[in-house]
Amino acid sequence: MSGETPDLYQKRQSIFPRSVKGRFRNLKWAILAVAYGMYFLLPWMRWEREAGPDQAVLFDLVGRKFYLFDLVVYPQDIFWLAGLLMIGAYLMFFVTGLAGRVFCGYFCFQTLWTDVFVFVERLVQGERPARIRLEKQPWNAEKIFKLGLTHLLWLVVALLTGLTFTIYWGNAPELVVDLATGNAPFPAYATTLFLMSTTYVMAGWAREQVCTYMCPYARFQSVMFDRDTLIVSYDQKRGEGENGRAKLGKENKTPEERSALGQGDCIDCGYCVQVCPTGIDIRNGLQIQCISCALCVDACDTIMDKMGWQRGLVGYSSQRVEEGGDKAHFLRPKVIGYFTILIAAMGLLVWSVTQQAPFDVGVSQVRQPLFVKLSDGRIQNSYEVKVNNKTGKSLTLTFSVEDLPGAELDMGKFQTVELRPEQRLRLMARINLAPEKFDGKSRHIEFIATPKNTTLQPVGHESVFYIPGR
Repeated sequence: MSGETPDLYQKRQSIFPRSVKGRFRNLKWAILAVAYGMYFLLPWMRWEREAGPDQAVLFDLVGRKFYLFDLVVYPQDIFWLAGLLMIGAYLMFFVTGLAGRVFCGYFCFQTLWTDVFVFVERLVQGERPARIRLEKQPWNAEKIFKLGLTHLLWLVVALLTGLTFTIYWGNAPELVVDLATGNAPFPAYATTLFLMSTTYVMAGWAREQVCTYMCPYARFQSVMFDRDTLIVSYDQKRGEGENGRAKLGKENKTPEERSALGQGDCIDCGYCVQVCPTGIDIRNGLQIQCISCALCVDACDTIMDKMGWQRGLVGYSSQRVEEGGDKAHFLRPKVIGYFTILIAAMGLLVWSVTQQAPFDVGVSQVRQPLFVKLSDGRIQNSYEVKVNNKTGKSLTLTFSVEDLPGAELDMGKFQTVELRPEQRLRLMARINLAPEKFDGKSRHIEFIATPKNTTLQPVGHESVFYIPGR
């Protein structure tokens, strides 16, 4: 028995994905272009408003408002975020139930940024064989230059990523100038540096390890898979034949010759393995590392086209088809359930956004003290009234109380309140009730805020008027 301590962790083996052309690679480039265009250009897009900043998308933490084009989101609208998270979750469940990990392969931030980092690496260092040789060769001027330039460009992309995220939280042109001149607040620099560092590490160094070890989605996705879920798979029967795969030779250049020899259509070129961003061999079956990017499909189709053979040796399939079934069943109870909840959540969110009141009123009772007995015997309750003008125009409001006959509402100097566009106010209100109106029971009341000189409807908020028992 040796005294050596066994390694508890396998050393990472560098992966050098080879470039490939095909319909799925083109689709990934198109999605990346749209995603990058939206992410990097939205902060610079101007949007005219009657009030507020002219930036199309701005998350104003100081003003406690999020601007999304014509929509302004306030803290009390936080349930919209819950709705968005619910929609995102069920959309992922629905898509995964149908087509496996296509989110990972096409839309995930890790995948998109890694694609760009690999593109930069390939641009500087060359194709896969050249990058492998560069890693193995001793340190010299060429290696230092190419690796240094690669990491420099990675840092530039990472810096732009972090900077762009930061300028979503302020006026983009001014914030960029402040960052460049050292006049920006510390959180702006901290956020930029943090996003820059994480992007550089995750997309440049960690890459497939994020998908394999760090991302929880790879672990729980299997509960959404079934026999009809589309997966990237290798046609074992066609590819292996009776005697397994074999490289091309003088006597097995055609499908007929290979069939006579009991050989499958797979020529064991390894192209499908070389293009895989996670370094797996799809011929070994479905694996947790597979992100369903389908680049192996493009690779195999390219080889089949060159050979003049039928495509589809590697492609999207399902367990049912692989077991001899005719086709996958898309209308399944689980998928229909996901879709139903998804549509309901989207409908409720759209309804809530479109039906939001142009202004809102919040009323909270002052409980210290709960009531005051005045010298003339009247009972007085105090309230804090918050009003928020969500419109881009000035708004004049008057206040009244319902469901408490004989009550007197005292708003102090603010019987009529004029709110500027997007202005919030906090007011004190007192309600007095004469002794003859006492019945020993507390009453539910409603504060009504009525707009003047406008077609807007009044907005009410319920509260309680406390009447002490006799």
